Amino acid sequence: MGKRVAIVGAGVSGLASIRCCLEEGLEPTCFERSNDIGGLWKFLDHAEEGRASIYQSVFTNSSKEMMCFPDFPYPDDYPNYMHHSKLQEYIKTFAQKKNLLRYIQFETLVSSIKKCPSFLVTGQWEVVSEKDGKQESTIFDAIMICSGHHVYPNLPTDSFPGLHQFQGHYLHSRDYKDPDAFTGKRVLVIGLGNSGSDIAVELSRLATQVVISTRSGSWVMSRVWDNGYPWDMVYVTRFASFLRNALPSFVSDWLYVKKMNTWFKHENFGLMPLNGSLRKEPVFNDELPSRILCGTVSIKPNVKEFTETSAVFEDGTVFEAIDSIIFATGYDYAYPFLDDSIIKSRNNEVTLFKGIFPPLMEKPTLAVIGLVQSLGAAIPTADLQARWAAKVFANSCTLPTTNEMMDDIDEKMGKKLKWFGQSQTLQTDYITYMDELGSFIGAKPNIPWLFLTDPQLALEVYFGPCSPYQFRLMGPGKWDGARNAILTQWDRTVKPTRMRAVGKAQRPQHFYNLLRILSFSVLLLAVWLTFY
Repeated sequence: MGKRVAIVGAGVSGLASIRCCLEEGLEPTCFERSNDIGGLWKFLDHAEEGRASIYQSVFTNSSKEMMCFPDFPYPDDYPNYMHHSKLQEYIKTFAQKKNLLRYIQFETLVSSIKKCPSFLVTGQWEVVSEKDGKQESTIFDAIMICSGHHVYPNLPTDSFPGLHQFQGHYLHSRDYKDPDAFTGKRVLVIGLGNSGSDIAVELSRLATQVVISTRSGSWVMSRVWDNGYPWDMVYVTRFASFLRNALPSFVSDWLYVKKMNTWFKHENFGLMPLNGSLRKEPVFNDELPSRILCGTVSIKPNVKEFTETSAVFEDGTVFEAIDSIIFATGYDYAYPFLDDSIIKSRNNEVTLFKGIFPPLMEKPTLAVIGLVQSLGAAIPTADLQARWAAKVFANSCTLPTTNEMMDDIDEKMGKKLKWFGQSQTLQTDYITYMDELGSFIGAKPNIPWLFLTDPQLALEVYFGPCSPYQFRLMGPGKWDGARNAILTQWDRTVKPTRMRAVGKAQRPQHFYNLLRILSFSVLLLAVWLTFY
């Protein structure tokens, strides 16, 4: 074995990191504070300190073909959107089949990671771990931080005057598990993210009244998109990404707002985002508009202040006799075992090259896996990040200079502000980001070459879903089954829904969609040229 690598966390990012280290001949040791793998997807009926926490009813927002490990498709009969228990089954199967469990030290807490005195020469780290009350110090050649970003709740109590005098009960969504305790209650949910919407919809069946307070609104999308296909199989394509980046911004913005407003008019539901053209992550909820129409959920603006029993909103309206408040206000980044200045190396902001490497480090021997967020799924993103990081540790890839990395971070920050607005998350465009990472390791699909040598595959790669298999199609780490997985991905998508076969299974017509989009774009361009 080669260099020793410490991996913090055995969720999907940690498992991807173990596997990628092994592929590069490195020696991984993974520290997991709980007694099982899965991280966020390991459900417990209570929240544990230092661990991510989900509620019982959680389903995935990414479909199975778009969120698998790139060389490990889900079984054909798995539903397209999975309950957390089904995803946990898949994660365990992956770890067992890839023989990863032997590299994990369970019930072991990492309490400290510090540079060794010889770091400038060796790039090594001292890792202090704790198990059964006993501490152990070990030297590692590299570190992969895979502890996620849904661990430390953001509970902004100081932002809500009068909350201290509220006589009811309040909690963070991290501590919410099921709706039973809220039967017959009047509940205020603060925050219009995925968790806030899920919880509000679930509570609306048992609670007397549920109100969601949102500061800025949000687009709400259904998991079921055009012609009944999973949203990401239709939306996350290379051709669609090309159009979004190539069209004039005013055309791209107009098309985006029009598409987001197709399902229902957000203005009529009080959900319209303050800046609708920003590509912030939308809310995925198939039932929220229906619950609003039925009157069991209401949308209100930001809370101005609380009284002993009520909430006064910024528009002057009041929600009275509140029993419970649930803060679905997200999470803060925190790595308590690591010096803050390593990750937040400039202006106390997270400063990482491609969201992975601290650019000011003397030696590139620390990587953060799974911190970047996009409209793509976490598993394939973490897999590609880990592949690149492992190659950097193994000296088969080199990073740019510090100045080049800082310039890239500044450039990406400008684009992030333009596309996603001001936020603490490291948001990015999924396909652009994955192609960047793929190009570093020689795994980015060569589309022109595919059109010359394998037109059938090229059409599916370019116009079809940008599924994870594409990044194990060629180059180092190539998977021999990738071509077949891409050509059969629609079969696996349709199979679990065709329990009663009537007629032939349908799949999207790429050329029809291409002609429709191109003709519409040409018409818009003609109108623009006419008036400008």
